[in-house]
Amino acid sequence: MGSHFATIAVLGREGDPQIAATLAALLAELRTAETAVLVDKALKPLTGPGAGVQFAGHPQLAAEAELAIVIGGDGTLLKAAHIFDARPVPLVGINLGRLGFLTDITPESLDGDIGAILRGEYQAERRLRLQSEVLHAAQVTACPPALNDVVIQKTDGGRLIEFETHVDGQFVCAHRADGIIVATPTGSTAYALSGGGSILQPALNAVTLVPICPHALGDRPIVLSSASRVEIVINHTHGGRAQVTSDGQHTHLLSTGDRVRVQCAAEGVTFIHPRGYDYYRILRTKLHWGPAPVRTDRS
Repeated sequence: MGSHFATIAVLGREGDPQIAATLAALLAELRTAETAVLVDKALKPLTGPGAGVQFAGHPQLAAEAELAIVIGGDGTLLKAAHIFDARPVPLVGINLGRLGFLTDITPESLDGDIGAILRGEYQAERRLRLQSEVLHAAQVTACPPALNDVVIQKTDGGRLIEFETHVDGQFVCAHRADGIIVATPTGSTAYALSGGGSILQPALNAVTLVPICPHALGDRPIVLSSASRVEIVINHTHGGRAQVTSDGQHTHLLSTGDRVRVQCAAEGVTFIHPRGYDYYRILRTKLHWGPAPVRTDRS
């Protein structure tokens, strides 16, 4: 069987023996394809002796892969996406997590779905990413791109922080809250959803701002164009500290007077889905929405 991709990277949830069986099944499937396979060296303890695969570090994976297959949950896929920040590589997710909004192939369907993808039978979907930077006095520090969200929040329990939001240079609101989430459509089903934000269809060119536990009940989420430039100004931390994180993985501490600028990045991320992928079916399944109505013919 030929492959649509010359070199495939395999990554997964490090140190988790529960992925071993799925990893073995995936590697067996990839052996039938005419493709080079590079396995994250962090997974070597899970492959067992005599696996006959080539292991590689993240720099080599990022430089050579044309496709990345990730075993785990959405968090594992997010970590993998950050490995390919400099050279975006299409991502495929095999779900061994809890919710799995991003990792949509099941271990049971692995053989058929992966085989079809290797033959070029798949749906490609482009997702937005966010870029952000912190301005502290005269110093500017860039943060890693975020696929889900950029979150500004307090680091001390029991203390609110005070901050302002500005969009395209216009003042929007002064907040007293635990923080605020700037989320892509991908991130709208993550932390932003827990904060009361709307679910954004993935193809939308939009971002959402979701205050975290605001003191004022009227401080509500708002959806913006993806062309918007958001700036958050830290006014007061009340003796505590604040921080900004990208996808919950990279943290930068903030002080009073700091500014965080967020906008959509020029480069997005491509997800590869098996044919027949249905975003609304995933929402129904993961969020336990009502099933599709049963239609009967009536004479």
